[in-house]
Order: sequence, then structure tokens, then C-alpha cells
Amino acid sequence: MVLNKEIIEEKVTKYPQQPHGGKLVDRVLTGEERDRAMERARQLPYIMVDLEAVITLEMIATGVLSPNEGFMNEADYKSVLTEGRLANGVVWPVPLSFAPIGEINKQVIQSLSVGEEVALVDESKEPVAILQLEDIFDYDREFRAQQLFGTTDRNHPGVDSIYRRMGDTALGGPIQLLRRVHWGPFEQLRIEPKDTWKLFYEEKKFNSVAGFITGANPLHRGHEYIHRNALEEMDGLFVQPLVEMAKREYTRHEFRMLSYQAVLDTYYPKERTILSPLRVTYIFAGPREAVLHALIMKNYGCTHALIGRDHAGVGDYYDKYASHTIFDQFTKEELGIDIRLFHEVFYCTRCDTSATEQTCPHDDRYRINISGTGIRELLRYGVLPPKEIVRPESARIAMQGVQPKGVDEEGLAIAPVGKTIKSIFPYYLHSKGIGGSKRKRPLEVSELTIEDLEAAIKDVRENADRVYKDIFEEFSYVTDHLRSVQPQWVAEARESIYRQQEMVVENLKEKVERAMEKASDEFLYQDKSEAEQELEVAEKILQDIPAALRREDLEYRTWNPLPYKRYRGSDEE
Repeated sequence: MVLNKEIIEEKVTKYPQQPHGGKLVDRVLTGEERDRAMERARQLPYIMVDLEAVITLEMIATGVLSPNEGFMNEADYKSVLTEGRLANGVVWPVPLSFAPIGEINKQVIQSLSVGEEVALVDESKEPVAILQLEDIFDYDREFRAQQLFGTTDRNHPGVDSIYRRMGDTALGGPIQLLRRVHWGPFEQLRIEPKDTWKLFYEEKKFNSVAGFITGANPLHRGHEYIHRNALEEMDGLFVQPLVEMAKREYTRHEFRMLSYQAVLDTYYPKERTILSPLRVTYIFAGPREAVLHALIMKNYGCTHALIGRDHAGVGDYYDKYASHTIFDQFTKEELGIDIRLFHEVFYCTRCDTSATEQTCPHDDRYRINISGTGIRELLRYGVLPPKEIVRPESARIAMQGVQPKGVDEEGLAIAPVGKTIKSIFPYYLHSKGIGGSKRKRPLEVSELTIEDLEAAIKDVRENADRVYKDIFEEFSYVTDHLRSVQPQWVAEARESIYRQQEMVVENLKEKVERAMEKASDEFLYQDKSEAEQELEVAEKILQDIPAALRREDLEYRTWNPLPYKRYRGSDEE
């Protein structure tokens, strides 16, 4: 195993990129070494860890968080919080700390000493990793929250997570990973850093790769705008949707991944675009998380990091472009990855294209904004967002991952309906329609209703590119017997939808098989009954997909087989 690691390290030094800190960490034990460590772990005192800790352990062990080889000691922990760097000066934006909660864990921690080993076990009591203790120190939750997030407000999801999940004593030291948890539906798409370096630079012979990490939303046209700009310049694009840990109001990660697959399969150059899930814990760290993601992209071998306007944003806690300005604190040399910052993307109907304030001269009378939160709310209401901001291939699948869980007895979703309208249809408050005349009195966000949302959606559908052409094409599609006048893409699209939904159903079947009977935390995880409901709905959707119509499907419409010469007065056979 040592030889293999040396070979990997030697090859990496010749690549266009280098891991952060100069070495790609590998703390995954295999073969006999793993077997011996597993036996040793079963004899050690153990600490129970949750899924979030298990995910972090795997990220550390596989090099995603290089140069970190385990949980931070107190010196690194405090240096990261106050300076955004490890104690040795290497840039690192967020602490990797381990302060287990629980009375039994607390008793075990009190019995431990520096220099000892402790096994980390999951809920099945099976060892996942061994932690070699190098430091034990007091853990100040308020200090961490204030330094990391700039607030101690429990409404901030990152702050709340600290107080819910972290104990009073932190353990620091390197880890050895004994067992990797199966990723379920994502297992076949899973790629570790050691695999991507080889894929990018040996198999595909890339000289540059742009990384893109995305969270709670399905793929939308703002993402696509960034991707296409990158593909014009870089050899490859590495897209990593975050999976596993997510707030319940987000689009469930299975459906986000499938929505990405559906769009990438149709609209992206396949040989230059790589899609892989990033199984990571949501830190909700705002601007600091943008830096973390850039370093993760670097550890996967990317030469460039694509950062959008509100990358890893958290509500209104941070400035609109805080995820951009934070990179001013570091030099390009110490980051070791080229940061490409993108302004807010919207769709301008006057330009008839996706644009930013850098490229579009028109005001918001002509704009359809691309708001991730607003898009999720439209999906929650059960309506496809405008095609100008989300492709239907993406939204159709994503909608299944945002059932109306947040709709109340009055049919309203989580966010106030007025806020949703303003976030996507900014013109609606002051104009009668997109690109239309001014209202006599501008509308207030607080007075908008579901009827206003319906009006805004209909307005965009009818006027963004004129809906009648689409209506005619739909009529002609189901009417034309002479199929040669029909574009093939309609039949191909319906066939594609059917294949995609079959893909959804198969993924959900595997998910149901692996689902827990009862979720350990209903706010983060899904139990078997809910997974079964998702599968039931997905199977019904498969049945509802309209058939593709081709010439052979319409032969029944020719019900009179008499030859044409019989109609011209000839009775001869």
C-alpha cells in the first residue's frame, strides 16, 4: 500500500494542479492492515458518532480535506477560527473539530488521555475509524459561532447546528478509516480525489479543469451560464452537487442529482463534463464555506474554482457578494487555485439570453431573476418555473423532490408569496407585465397573494417568447399524420422523459431497500415510509408520461384503405 501511495504522489507532482498543502492525504486502511486495525478497534474504548461525523471522517481519509489528516488540535482549531489558517500558516477557512455529545460519550471522554486510541463507531456499534489522541481541550460553542459565522443567533442554521451537535470537550488527532459507508443511489457516481486526478490528467489529458460545487437547488440556467463560460476556456468541467445533509425544505439530493444528469445528458459536451456527488456536511458557513469549497475543488485536481454570486449564502446574514470579497484575504499563490467569480445571473427577455449586470444594459422590467429559493418555492407550489431560468428536464424531476411539505391550509408555501414573486419576477411590483407599462401605484410585497403569483407565471409564459407558437406546435404534434413535417425532438423528448423517469424509479427502489424504518432525525433524514411514498408517486408519474407519436403509431387513423383512383371515378381493380 505504501508503494502505491508513493507512485500516486510522484504522478501528482507532474500534474497541472497540486493538492492543498502539497500532499493528497490517504488515511484509508485496506487489506491486512485494515483487518488488524479492525480487530484492535473492537478492543478499544469507543465513542458513538452520527452520520455527519461519519461523512467528515470519510472526507478526511480520502483526501477531500487535505492537508488535514484528522480532527484539529487546539492550536490549529483556534488559528483557523481567528485567522482562517492552520497554525503553520496554510490557508484553511473552517475548523475540523470533534466534540461528541451524549452522556455515555462524555463518560468515555473523561477516561481518555493524550497518546491513547479510541474507536469511533456508528449506530450499529461497528467501528468506522480509529482516532489517535494528540489533544483534548475545552470546546467553547459561543466562541466558535461568533468567529466562524459572525453571529451567535440560533436562527442561523450553522449556529444552531453547533449548539445542537457539539459537546464541551474536543478531541484532536489523526484518524484511520476502517469502513466506508455505502452511498446508496450515488455509489455508482462516487469519485474520490485519487480517481479524479488520474481521470483528468492521464485518461482525458486535460490541462485545466473548472470545479463547480452546488448545494440546495436543482440545476438552473444561472449554473449553466457559468458552466458554458468555463467550458469556452477550460478543457474540462467537474460538477459536484452536495448530497446527504440538507434542510427539509431543500430539494432532496437524489432528485437534484437526477435533474443534473437529465440536463447534462442533453445539453453538455459529455467528454468534457464530469458529474459526481460530493458527500459533505452542510457547514452553513457563508463566505468561509466558499473558500472551503475552492480548496475541496483543488484537492479533486481542479485548476479553477467557479464561485457564483451567493455561493454558500445563508439568508440575509452576509453581504450580497461576501463570497467574492473574502478571497481578497488570500493571494492566488497561497490558495493554489484560480478563483473565477461570477456576478448574479438573470434572464433578460430584451437580450433574449442569460446575462449579468456586467453584460446587460436593460433594467429589471425585462428580467426574470434566477433565485434558488424562489425556484424551490415555485416547485413547492407544483408549477414549472419559467423555461428561461430552469430547463424543464431539470425542474420536472426536481419538483418530485420538493413535495408541498411546506404548503399550509391556505395553500401558501414556506416563504411569503410576495417574497417569492419579487425574487423571480422583479418587474411585477412596478409594471403591469414583463417589459410592460408602469403601474399607477407600485405594489407592496406584503399585499401580494397567490393570485399574483399565478398572474406573474402566466405573464412570463405568454410573453417571454410568445406562447401561441408552443400551443400550435402541441396541436400539430397530436394531429399531423404526415409526421415528416413534425420535428423529431418532440418524440425524442417524450421518450427521454420516460427513460429519465425509469431512472428515477430505479434509484428510488434502491433507496427504499436501504431506508431506515424510523429516521434518527426527521429534520435531516428520511424514514422508509416516506421513501416508499416517493417511490409510489414516481411510479405513477411514469404511467402518466404521454406517449411519443411516430408514423407507425398513427396508421390506425387511415380507416378507409381504398386506393385514390377509386375516388377519381375508376372502378377497375
